[in-house]
Amino acid sequence: MLSFMQTQPHPEWARWKVQYAHLRSRLGRTGWISEGYVQDRGPGAGGPCYQWTRKVKGKTVSVALSKEQYEWLRSAIAQWREVQVTIREMQRLSRQVLFETLPHPPRRKRLGKRVLGLM
Repeated sequence: MLSFMQTQPHPEWARWKVQYAHLRSRLGRTGWISEGYVQDRGPGAGGPCYQWTRKVKGKTVSVALSKEQYEWLRSAIAQWREVQVTIREMQRLSRQVLFETLPHPPRRKRLGKRVLGLM
């Protein structure tokens, strides 16, 4: 538990811990990851059938792939997208715990969920 938490834990604390543990375990089950985009251009495309495209320093880089490389990268890219979704959810939950359990500075009006990154 956080050492700077209030002496009385928030009523949602146990649920938050379970949710966060679930998200952490989801990350632990992640396989190989890669960013980018793969496409099967088909045999009549006039070039390589399978292609991997990604950005490197603001430039688009494309690489021809074998069918096996294409299938492996397709899975790795799907895993990367799942990791990104999981991390965004972990960030949202972390901010929720922060803003609901720790004291705020004085404010004239209450901060909305969008401002706090909870939406």
